[in-house]
Amino acid sequence: MDDRQRRNRVSAARAGDRQALDDLISEHLPLIYNVVGRALVGHADVDDVVQETMLRAVDGIEGLRDPGSFRSWLVAIAMRQVRDRARSRATALARSTEPLTAEREPADAGSDFVDLTVLRLGLDGQRKEVAEATRWLDADDRELLALWWQEVAGELTRRELAETQGLTRQHAAVRVQRMKAQLETARGVVRALDADPRCRGLADLLLGWDGLPGSVWRKRIARHLRECSACGGSRPGLVPAERLLVGLALVPLPAGFALHALPGLLGGGGAAAMSPVALATDPVGWPTQLARTVLDLITKPAVAATAGVTLVAGGAYVVRDHDRQPPQAAPTATPVPTSETRTQSPAPRPSWTAAPSPTASPSPSPRPSPPPGYGSTVDAADPAPDPLRAPGPLPRRPESGIRSSAGAKAVMVHNGDTVTLSGSGYFLVRWQIMPGQRAGALTMPTWTGLRGKLFHAASGGGKRMDDEQPGQGAGPHTAMGSPATGFAVLPAGAQQMWQNEYFYVDGSVTLHQNESQADYNLIVMPASWDSVTQDIQQPPGPGGPLRHGLVRDTGTDTAPVPQYLTRANPPNPGDVPRQSKVD
Repeated sequence: MDDRQRRNRVSAARAGDRQALDDLISEHLPLIYNVVGRALVGHADVDDVVQETMLRAVDGIEGLRDPGSFRSWLVAIAMRQVRDRARSRATALARSTEPLTAEREPADAGSDFVDLTVLRLGLDGQRKEVAEATRWLDADDRELLALWWQEVAGELTRRELAETQGLTRQHAAVRVQRMKAQLETARGVVRALDADPRCRGLADLLLGWDGLPGSVWRKRIARHLRECSACGGSRPGLVPAERLLVGLALVPLPAGFALHALPGLLGGGGAAAMSPVALATDPVGWPTQLARTVLDLITKPAVAATAGVTLVAGGAYVVRDHDRQPPQAAPTATPVPTSETRTQSPAPRPSWTAAPSPTASPSPSPRPSPPPGYGSTVDAADPAPDPLRAPGPLPRRPESGIRSSAGAKAVMVHNGDTVTLSGSGYFLVRWQIMPGQRAGALTMPTWTGLRGKLFHAASGGGKRMDDEQPGQGAGPHTAMGSPATGFAVLPAGAQQMWQNEYFYVDGSVTLHQNESQADYNLIVMPASWDSVTQDIQQPPGPGGPLRHGLVRDTGTDTAPVPQYLTRANPPNPGDVPRQSKVD
């Protein structure tokens, strides 16, 4: 569901549309279950917290002012319930004579969320290690990790994460970095405990350990790892956590999740209980009829104050289509004026001229759409060619000149920046990926409103962005990131971009910058057949290009088109699917 559809559904639910409200609960129950389950490490109270979250959302949706903030509003309710549960437990424990502390309170053996994650998502190796490391985080870090995990997996945006916590994006980024540092420490603890055999010093240290994860023992073990040459060495091939988590599915709702007897809801203090009802579930695991029944009950005035209704779910959750883009962060302010985001200068050559204004429509006459069968879509990541293999000749296409809505050089740095290109000729899209600013899932740029033809002509710049850069220290260092900064990670099936990507347009098309999680910039500039050929033919050498370029154009109408291209003009450009639609 795109942002516009979700807004419409929320607006309908606020206006009293029961089906819309039912659909919202159905859609978001798996997300809330995953966030709460991870924040509570699968404690038995997960069911109750999820239940209370949904009931409060149903009760309060009429007061939600901005339909676009529904998801962050709902997750914020869940996190408040998690904290309220922690405070009430701490109070109860303080009054109890039991020696158990709030930090050491065990998870329910049958619903440990780490075990559920490993089992239901089939995790192994370093992914399993990350999941197990979450047991060692403090409560505050577990809450933040519950949100960050969903951000990296593509279920939440950084804007939503920040709004959920009541933070600015900058403050949220600082907190996430601190949490990631604790997670990496916890990964080291898990590796050391899993070592066979353990080092003698660690074995002696653990003689007094009761086997339960906790901050005190995390710090003791981490101190040992820093001081022990046998345990503290770097592990080759260690992959950053965000790279391991990107694109992971939500943990499916367990069969019979939160299946309890519905309490008596009859007026006059009636106490008769309703027995659980076995109902068939819809494809996302929510028993629709029961959902409606519960909504019918809890929205009646006589029942609205009743606090004991339990939501019921079962079956398997169907993972959403990962061929589509991760959720987009809705702009929170008016787009930055062109003068602040782009450098405009006189056209360097007659073939590239600025449109009359930054927002003007392309001036050439509209071209009819070519017949079906134009272009070929590369719908998977292509392997890197031999870096020493020189490309073949680039077919030459007519160059009568193209116009740009952003002038001679468009610098696209924000989500929502666009440039419209029209005419006939080549142009360059140069990539700048900024993992030091923000790593994680990369939301690809998209092409919309195509009239005529657009071809992916060549790739150059002397490197693919995933080429390892020599002499940068231990671990992989590429233009996509490093162990120190984290990595920008492509959506499944997306082509790995090169430093310079060259395209040929005969008609008009609009390019959209859709930055949502991983930070990147695009620079769009004029090119020519000569300049493209000169770039891609440069041989690799010391201090220079890492590889030859690549010719993609066949010179015919069967030449490849870029991914994420459509003739349509969707309300949310980030929803353009990876497999291009050009017929």
